[in-house]
Amino acid sequence: MNTYNKHYDVIVVGAGHAGCEAALAAARMGCETLIVTINLDTIAKMSCNPAIGGLAKGHLVKEVDALGGEMAKNIDKTGIQFRRLNTKKGPAVRSSRAQADKKAYQDEMKRVLEAQPKLDIKQVLVEELLVEEGRCTGILSQTKTAYFGETVILTTGTFLKGTIHIGDVSYSAGRAGESSAEKLSESFLNLGFEIGRLKTGTPPRVNAQTVDFSEMEIQPGDDDPLPFSFITEEITQPQLPCYLTYTNEGTHDIIRGNLQRSAMYSGRIVGIGPRYCPSIEDKVVRFSEKKEHQVFVEPEGRDTDEIYLNGISASLPEDVQVEMVHSIKGLENAEIMRFGYAVEYDFAPATQLQPTLETKKVPGLYFAGQLNGTTGYEEAAAQGLMAGINAALKVKGEAPLVLDRAQAYIGVLIDDLVTLDIREPYRMFTSRAEYRLALREDNADLRLTEIGRRVGLVDDTRYRQFETKAAHIETELTRLQETLLKPTAETVDNLENILKTGALKQPTSLADLLKRPELRYEHITEIAPAPEMLPSAVKEQVEIQIKYDGYIQRQQRQIHQFKKMENFRIPDTFDYAEVRGLKTEAREKLAKIRPTSIGQASRLPGVSPADISILTVILYQQRAR
Repeated sequence: MNTYNKHYDVIVVGAGHAGCEAALAAARMGCETLIVTINLDTIAKMSCNPAIGGLAKGHLVKEVDALGGEMAKNIDKTGIQFRRLNTKKGPAVRSSRAQADKKAYQDEMKRVLEAQPKLDIKQVLVEELLVEEGRCTGILSQTKTAYFGETVILTTGTFLKGTIHIGDVSYSAGRAGESSAEKLSESFLNLGFEIGRLKTGTPPRVNAQTVDFSEMEIQPGDDDPLPFSFITEEITQPQLPCYLTYTNEGTHDIIRGNLQRSAMYSGRIVGIGPRYCPSIEDKVVRFSEKKEHQVFVEPEGRDTDEIYLNGISASLPEDVQVEMVHSIKGLENAEIMRFGYAVEYDFAPATQLQPTLETKKVPGLYFAGQLNGTTGYEEAAAQGLMAGINAALKVKGEAPLVLDRAQAYIGVLIDDLVTLDIREPYRMFTSRAEYRLALREDNADLRLTEIGRRVGLVDDTRYRQFETKAAHIETELTRLQETLLKPTAETVDNLENILKTGALKQPTSLADLLKRPELRYEHITEIAPAPEMLPSAVKEQVEIQIKYDGYIQRQQRQIHQFKKMENFRIPDTFDYAEVRGLKTEAREKLAKIRPTSIGQASRLPGVSPADISILTVILYQQRAR
């Protein structure tokens, strides 16, 4: 065994979306960092859909940005279409999504990594974790070179014993055309970790020159695209359209007639697939009453004719995929450039982790991304950022950073993973967040920038910009709350004839006026203009905070109660076996997960309110001694 001649603070294995955020965070916090990947040309590769954001996922990207991460800035530079989703619904569920130039996104992220001080990048296949006296000390490569570090973060994606399935053909690969990591899982098992098996898939890609877009519904981007990053002033690059078509009964007949040839339905795949992003075989079987399914036809970049067929992920044989694609309107003559496939891979259930993403069994070892059972670039990036932050804080001897469910979607994500013993690919939804009115996309910077500053990821320039925005919001809120509008003849005329709202009967603050459903912030400024031009983000924030004030205050009261439960800590050494009255299932779950607080304990499946009451009484008694 050879030893590399440099000792690192943080070693990151894998350079997907989790690995990139982890490595950048650690290096930016001053740690000597190494990131290793099987192939340097696939850093930040979008293995599946070339897009960032979406419902709830956009929240995660905004939070990563507010903390000082890179994903939002990267998509702002390389996006080819930007859309705001759920704009007709309340602010809690509005989300951003952007179609990416797949290759440009990769190249830009690779450039950022290469330019980052204190970050080394190497093409290395890792085969073993190095552990001394129970603590992770480094990694061993396929060429038997040892790289030593204070901490190690694993972000292996779909590469742990990855197996690709296309019809009745299977072969080892983490992605099409890329080798898998065959031996690293054995290292996990030897260390006592539990390993499971999951599955995901991807659809065929076709040549745009062979697609009849005139037969499809055009899906343009927003006229005034909203950036993801809070420091991007505007999106200046031109946008490309996407298109929408549909499967039909003929498509479904082709799939039904060949189910026995599908890798999924022939019994050759044992891993559990994503419930909320099913393959086209699954859609046809599980939703047999549906006569059609949407197919979003999305360009993969400006300088390629490759088109992604979002909605028909498949593990069918290649000849069946051709027949299936040709049965869809507008794709009758489409030439498939890459066939769809399913990929199975090993994962480690995240209940084996602390909320910091450090493993319970091996100090100094962190897991992030699909290795923890999640699906999606955004979920991976959020975990990678938090793992990188906590590994760096551990090296520095500082307290770890754990975001709770009332602070961020990132907190919801990680709490769910380490608490719920999830055995299928996990995807973020707004419905998972109990306090989603407080955890909006628009206020991610107000919630998290101070935290990013504290850990060292928000620089002076960005922080000054944040302070200016926060001051503008506070000043304008105060102005609207303190400025009274009197029911003069001119005011009554403005309100009734121009703004089409009821007249005033007594002096009313501008803030109370804005609470009227039919009025917007710009209507108020027609009556009483702000003393200076305010950025659109400030206007949006002011309007939301005033219009939803009552709901926000109610949610804050709920959060206060939640915090009391979260702050009721359970000692690490607490012995659940000694607690009389706990159900057997509750005792087993509590002993396995070892929750850090009464709040976390209350969210464990199998732990009832009665169990929590008993546990609370015992803990109070122990404190009183």
